[in-house]
Amino acid sequence: MAEFEVEFYDTTDGDKPAKDFLISLDNKMRAKMASMISLLQENGYNLREPYSKHLSEGIFELRAKVGSDITRVMYFFYIDRRVILTNGFVKKTKKTPLKELEKAKKYRQDYLRRKGVDDGRKV
Repeated sequence: MAEFEVEFYDTTDGDKPAKDFLISLDNKMRAKMASMISLLQENGYNLREPYSKHLSEGIFELRAKVGSDITRVMYFFYIDRRVILTNGFVKKTKKTPLKELEKAKKYRQDYLRRKGVDDGRKV
């Protein structure tokens, strides 16, 4: 089976929030998240808990833990077997912070709008 292509969402001014987040992580956590991204690339839609979890409206979280440190990178799927990484955060509470989920949804809407995709359409 063909692998999925993983890309970073970029804002209109060229920032890549998920990439910036990954770069900010310590070496162990960055390596762990890189292995999670590889798993996502290999398994795509079939990647499930404990590695990935669907949250809401097409937004998923990629999950990594090193010791007691927990990080998440939000993503969504796009046509042609593409995965778009939107943003990431260090998890400090049991639930995913609403502001991080809303940020991922906003980035997804922006991405789809710039690609000319009707936001109401399932992608």
